[in-house]
Amino acid sequence: MAADLPGEFEIIERFFSPLSKGVSGAFGLKDDAAVLDCEAGRDFVVTTDCLVSGVHFLADDPPGSIAHKAFAVNGSDLAAMGAKAKAYTLALALPKGTTEAWLIDFIQGISAFLDRFGAALVGGDTVATEGPLTASVTAIGTVGIGQALTRSAAKPGDAIFVSGTIGDGALGLRAARGGLGDLPAYARAFFVDRYRRPTPRLELGHRLVGFASAAIDISDGLLADLEHICRCSNVEARIDLGHIPLSEPAKALVSGAGVDIDELISGGDDYELLFTAPPEMVGEISDLAEEIGLPISRIGVTQQRGEGQSVGTVIDENGRELTHGEIGYRHF
Repeated sequence: MAADLPGEFEIIERFFSPLSKGVSGAFGLKDDAAVLDCEAGRDFVVTTDCLVSGVHFLADDPPGSIAHKAFAVNGSDLAAMGAKAKAYTLALALPKGTTEAWLIDFIQGISAFLDRFGAALVGGDTVATEGPLTASVTAIGTVGIGQALTRSAAKPGDAIFVSGTIGDGALGLRAARGGLGDLPAYARAFFVDRYRRPTPRLELGHRLVGFASAAIDISDGLLADLEHICRCSNVEARIDLGHIPLSEPAKALVSGAGVDIDELISGGDDYELLFTAPPEMVGEISDLAEEIGLPISRIGVTQQRGEGQSVGTVIDENGRELTHGEIGYRHF
């Protein structure tokens, strides 16, 4: 029989305290709060995401994958602001009946993430609940004073870029639910992994400071998040659908299985970076992509908002308006 969980303070001592990695201000997670210093000449960047079972991940997803995603989506927000990750906190609501084996796998997922991206857990809370599993993570990063990237500084004529490939997260959710028909096993595993274990582009994010004019991470879908930049910056965007980067498995689906490119640019959970930059920075960005080993694709250009044109209109290369209304994930 699976072992029941120990008491709250034993959970902290056995499972969570080692994740503080000896950070002095974390006090081994035994005090009321953490005390963090900020290096001279840098600002703190703080973000929080709450992930709920059945909304942000599937209830039967592996515990380690749930942990990874809870931390990765917050790391992705730091990346979009150009920040370096410093520390995380976790508020975890565990359904009654959660086993120790489940928690061990969950902790291993956190530990692997923190080791990979060089940060520590410095606080949080753990409670039991009658409701669904809920993980609320706060990420704390730093960026040079006044250098944080925002959504509101794109200018007409800026080039639009995206990292990695688009649509894999949305396809991964469909695959994890048993969809996509006779998808080859390797492709199904690839998509599901992209959905469950997104990679926050932290290295790219902080390297974009000084290059990018505006940035956002793609959580709700490329179109929805590009519209956020357009609205905040009061510009339009023209994108070339032929330049949207797709993984090889996604290309195979678009060409042969009835998956439409519009579906891929409207789906969420990619957690790539979407950003704008002045056209004179194109060469530097190409060099950066090669240096860090991450594909970066130029997919379009921003332009002056036309008179009477709705803010945030996205236009494809044929002049077709892609203003999406309800396309892209929305909670409310």
